[in-house]
Amino acid sequence: MKILLTGVAGFIGMHTAQRLLARGDTVLGLDSLVPYYDVQLKKDRLAHIGHPDNFSFLQTDVAENSQLAGIFRTFAPERVIHLAAQPGVRYSLEHPHDYSRHNLTGFLNILEQCRHFSVAHLVFASSSSVYGGNRKLPFSERDPVDHPISLYAATKKANEMMAHSYSHLFGLPASGLRFFTVYGPWGRPDMAIFKFTRAILRGETIDVYNHGRSIRDFTYVDDVVEAIVRVLDKPATPDADFDPGLPLPHTSLAPYRLFNVGHAAPVLLMDFVKAIEVATGCSAKVHYLPAQPGDVDATTADTDALFRWTGYRPQTDIQCGVNHFVSWFREYEAARGG
Repeated sequence: MKILLTGVAGFIGMHTAQRLLARGDTVLGLDSLVPYYDVQLKKDRLAHIGHPDNFSFLQTDVAENSQLAGIFRTFAPERVIHLAAQPGVRYSLEHPHDYSRHNLTGFLNILEQCRHFSVAHLVFASSSSVYGGNRKLPFSERDPVDHPISLYAATKKANEMMAHSYSHLFGLPASGLRFFTVYGPWGRPDMAIFKFTRAILRGETIDVYNHGRSIRDFTYVDDVVEAIVRVLDKPATPDADFDPGLPLPHTSLAPYRLFNVGHAAPVLLMDFVKAIEVATGCSAKVHYLPAQPGDVDATTADTDALFRWTGYRPQTDIQCGVNHFVSWFREYEAARGG
């Protein structure tokens, strides 16, 4: 199968590309390599993918529609996985226009090309942050998500609505995946596990917000990739049981679906820190701080919809996942002379 994968030099993108290539798909990866964090890490991820015959890479910006049209015309993808985006809740407080360009304009351009070139299925990244001000746990795709508390979350909610409109108007099968706190090897430097592990190994103090009382549904990256691939292989279809009189947000009369992708086993942030201490063999020095604007207190995923659709639920134990990350981190830092 010919698959266009945006954000291929990103954390989830690299792992997804490796999985698709290993099973024999032909993958064209796109990435703009923006310097939101160290570009060398993105280049190292691409080097880790290597140069198999069924993989090619183009450095391009999905916000530039003229470039995309030529790429779609030449490659003619059967399916598209759209992971490219400007991430980060806190970064969005200071750089709002980056989110408009990358997350809104870029996504609209992808939708337009999928429409014009009759792509059989679009799978796109959403986020658990769309649940925003919701307090009912676990978070369910059946619940309304009308109260985002960060611009990042608002752009992801907008992506879901944009995708639905294209599914309705043009019959484009589209599936959105709401990722819950993804972690693992090759993760971003702004992620908690990356910052905590580096500081703990160096004997430095870590900043823990919300006084350590936050709860997160940490989800290992291999589980996320498994969910992406399984959803990709089962294109969205109209829901025969959809009731326009009582419309639920995660299905439709159009070929459109939304799925939570989480471990469904929430972890107190300080227990996550303890898992890193066990993996590193070092004790953490903790500086407790108040919650930051845009952060939610707790996240937990209801993964029933994903299981019913694909027969799969994320399952990697938190200590196992943290051990894998710390092992990779040590090797990567040593290779870079860190």
